Amino acid sequence: MSYGVIALLMFSGMMLLLLTGQRVFAVIGFVGAIMALLLWGEGGIEMPFTAIIKLMKWYPLLTLPLFVFMGYMLAESRIADDLYRMFHVWMGPVRGGLAIGTIFMMVIISAINGLSVAGLAVGATIALPELLRRGYDKVMTTGVIMAGSTLGILIPPSVVLVLYGMIARQPVGNLWMAGVFPGLLMATLFVLYVVIRSWLQPDMAPALSKAERDEYSLGDKLRLLRAGLIPLGIFLTMTGLFLAGITSLVESSAVGVIGSIVAAWLRGTLTLKVLHDTTRKTMGISAMFFWIITAALCFGAVFDGLGAVKSIEWLFIGEWGLQPWMVLVLMQATFLILGIFLDDTAMLVIVAPLFIPLAGALGFDLVWYGVLYTITCQIAYLTPPFGYNLFLMRAMAPPEVTLTDIYRSISPFVAIMLLTLIIIGVFPEIATWLPNYVYGK
Repeated sequence: MSYGVIALLMFSGMMLLLLTGQRVFAVIGFVGAIMALLLWGEGGIEMPFTAIIKLMKWYPLLTLPLFVFMGYMLAESRIADDLYRMFHVWMGPVRGGLAIGTIFMMVIISAINGLSVAGLAVGATIALPELLRRGYDKVMTTGVIMAGSTLGILIPPSVVLVLYGMIARQPVGNLWMAGVFPGLLMATLFVLYVVIRSWLQPDMAPALSKAERDEYSLGDKLRLLRAGLIPLGIFLTMTGLFLAGITSLVESSAVGVIGSIVAAWLRGTLTLKVLHDTTRKTMGISAMFFWIITAALCFGAVFDGLGAVKSIEWLFIGEWGLQPWMVLVLMQATFLILGIFLDDTAMLVIVAPLFIPLAGALGFDLVWYGVLYTITCQIAYLTPPFGYNLFLMRAMAPPEVTLTDIYRSISPFVAIMLLTLIIIGVFPEIATWLPNYVYGK
């Protein structure tokens, strides 16, 4: 049996087992370990253990639980509430201002968390009820919150880019820097959409009345500004120390953790319950990611040993005569299709052993390709029927927001994400300039 057929059997067997409802990491790790044993005998069974040891020696892995802890600490201690009240007061007088402020809030939360779920939880529990009470259209409002929350996996410190860096063997610092401008570009396009929509249909996003604006004195506004800027101050301190070369990546994440704890203490919300809930959630998320990465490394090692990447490259380039950019479009289209059924981590571990080496073999910058992959994951969070954020929003939204409203709300934002994907694909310098400048390449 040829190695190409074996690789095809591995992939099809993995997809078949996924249909049984088993956990992604268990399926992928099982297929990788069993195939290693069948192909190379007793020596092959060492490959899963080698993957674990490789992972344990990867020092930047420590950033993952630290950044997750920081984000949950800021959310559990209600510091994010202050952030939204700040945007509510300062942006409310502008037509569509509360929705724009919500997007700004999502950008800052993304910059201190690295996950989509935290931003969505804050937006659905704090921003959504306030926006609906102020007369904002429920369809546009839910779309703003769901799309804004996906910025957490693109803007640093993105946990998804950490996972990609581990599997693609790319520096996490480069990947984070590559996500800055694309993330800000997407956020800007979201804001432009809200501004234009509010201008065309004023009743969808009314401004605060003069009476409501007069409820807050200048002193109140300044106090809210100070409280709301605490998360931004933590992020700037953390990244500033890292970019200045004073701290390493892991040390910077530790600075962020300390900053979040101090901020919660100063606010008076640092309780044993907050510490317990934050630690428990951090351990659950970190353990899940650890097993997923381990399974992906094991499966990828077997795939590499079979030479599957070379076979696919020969098929696309040699046999079919496709240009490299055509292959890239096919890979991204595959990601988009998989995103309808799978979440971001499942997409990464299923196709990473094939697509990432193939992108490198075709001459593409793997840091730039990581940004394309992450944007595709953002789209996957919003595409029905199994978009992760759709179900989370349905669980947290008030009864007047129906599932139909949620599905209708994502269309313009998915279009904006696809536009951003095309822009980054055509102009890769948007993603590659900053890491090249910072790291002197």
